Amino acid sequence: MSVGLYQVGVGGLLAAQQQLATTGHNISNVNTEGYTRQRAEQNASLGFSDGSNYVGTGTYIQDITRVYDQFSYKEQLINKSNLGNADSLENKLTQLDQIMATSGNAIVTSIDELYKTFNSIADNPNDAGLRSIVLTQAETLSSDFQDLSDNFDKMKTSVNGEVDQVVTRISEISIELAKINETILHSQGSNQGGQPNDLLDKRDQLVSEISEYTSVNTVIDQNGVMSVMVGQGTTLVAGITPMTVQVKAGDPDPLKTQLVLVGPNSSVSIDSATLGGSLGASIEFRDEHLSEVQNEMDRLAMALSSTLNDSQASGLDLNAKQGANIFTDINTTALQQGRVSAPSSNTGNLQAKVNITDISILPTDEFEVRYNGSIYTIKNMSTGESEDLGAMGTGTHATSFGFEFIETSGAPANDDSFIIIPTKNSSAFMNVTLTDGDAIAASTAVSVAASSHNVSDGEVSISNVTDPEAARSYIDNPNTGLTVDVYESSAGTFTYRVFDSANPPPAATIATGSYLAGESALVDLPPGSPAFQIEIKGNLVGSGTNAREEFTIGDAFGVGNGNNAVAMAKTQEQSITNGKRETFNQSLAISTSRVGAKASNASLVADTAQALFTQAFNRNQSTSGVNLDEEAANLLKYQQAYQAASQIISTANTIFDTILSAVR
Repeated sequence: MSVGLYQVGVGGLLAAQQQLATTGHNISNVNTEGYTRQRAEQNASLGFSDGSNYVGTGTYIQDITRVYDQFSYKEQLINKSNLGNADSLENKLTQLDQIMATSGNAIVTSIDELYKTFNSIADNPNDAGLRSIVLTQAETLSSDFQDLSDNFDKMKTSVNGEVDQVVTRISEISIELAKINETILHSQGSNQGGQPNDLLDKRDQLVSEISEYTSVNTVIDQNGVMSVMVGQGTTLVAGITPMTVQVKAGDPDPLKTQLVLVGPNSSVSIDSATLGGSLGASIEFRDEHLSEVQNEMDRLAMALSSTLNDSQASGLDLNAKQGANIFTDINTTALQQGRVSAPSSNTGNLQAKVNITDISILPTDEFEVRYNGSIYTIKNMSTGESEDLGAMGTGTHATSFGFEFIETSGAPANDDSFIIIPTKNSSAFMNVTLTDGDAIAASTAVSVAASSHNVSDGEVSISNVTDPEAARSYIDNPNTGLTVDVYESSAGTFTYRVFDSANPPPAATIATGSYLAGESALVDLPPGSPAFQIEIKGNLVGSGTNAREEFTIGDAFGVGNGNNAVAMAKTQEQSITNGKRETFNQSLAISTSRVGAKASNASLVADTAQALFTQAFNRNQSTSGVNLDEEAANLLKYQQAYQAASQIISTANTIFDTILSAVR
């Protein structure tokens, strides 16, 4: 009996000792990140039959297990991935919002100051000092756009550097996980009954770290070996075989870097749209949010340059010469060629460029032009809208998006494609090309004066001047001034004539025609190769064929003429961009507010993601985390059990000594 009692006591002593050791291990690792609480699974030893009774033989520790809930752990992984994505996107959008707020205010101020100088020149067109200030303010404006473009490029470089770091860390974790899997596989093959709990914790901690960078899923086989998938099922770790993630230059844009999963024998591209986590957020920010606002600012720079250059070209400078461009021409060869990129997969040798034709309808989207063997098709990558551009070899292909696709050399092969960003580099290449203040075209070339005998409310105006020098020449030579007369030839129909003032009808007219009430007539002068255009509109009824409404077109140039500067100043208030719905300041304000709204929304999403992750983490910790109060109670309980088991052994020794004494 004493021998059986001794064995029972020893079993209890060893069990209590292991329980104390496990509890101490839990307490020691209360602050260890990723540690899962362990528990010694204690069972009763099998009893033996003694007559009609079963006699117990004590206890033993069957296993030491992790208190692990795979469902709450996976919930934590999912929410950590969502949190990583939300936090990363919020940080980047907040930074972009700050850049837009600072640079946007600078650009608004520069635009306002530039237009103030145009107003000043309108009042004093021959003031050399004011003309010099115009060029200074133009330099400031172009510098502000270039600084903003540089900030965008720096952000893109920073994001690419962050992607490189994250990808490197994911590859390191992949190798570590494969090594842990191999260790676990070997430990399971050595007939050990227990699990390497601390090693499993380390593996789970590494998976948890990956979940911050990208969404992750895991599968564990019967040997305890884990396979790890990222994104939407891309295998990162296949048992004991690690894959690595690498970054390669984008195609065709090298700054839009792409991710590749590299295995022992092959590599495959990773769809960044399915990644999730902070890595997915970084690529989303770079390719969507940052590109969108950069394209918008490039379009604004292009619209400003084009509008002011066109206004200059409509007037005459102090030397009676047509106004030269203030800013870089939006259709320089470098800009045109930079708008087209060809992927390396193209097998043809076509070289192409893009010419901007209508800034008012130009979108900020990216486009793809694809050749199917006979015709080109263009597709808006944002809206999916597409249209045919015609056959190869025809040179210039007009689109409905405000630009032309132009073949310059070579020929495409079947299924070749080209990426088009119509606004690309407009901010970076915006420079002031005008160097002489006298070259500012403040004066108009021609003007229209209504006869004092006119009785109607209609008007004739100069609607467009393409060549002001030729316009003056045409009015003065071969003509000696032009006259436009209009009358109501029949009810609701108005007939007009344009003729040389020195040779009135019945001499031949230069132009004649009619228009209906509520409409207008545009007349090119000279016909066939116009230098300017007039518009006739309104109910110019006159008093019959011999009492027509008359308007005189004459030479308007003069050093004191500031009418073209007035026209230039008015362009600030004109709706020019986005389908002629937005002024320059409105376009900038809309872009800035859109970024601000995105940043604000991202902050709300990040707060929600943080709350959900905290809930998931707390749920997991309530099961798997170490509770010091609980462990302290267990420590006391197992200490008492140890002492009690020791007393059993002492009692068994006493009984055994008594038996020995009795037989001596």
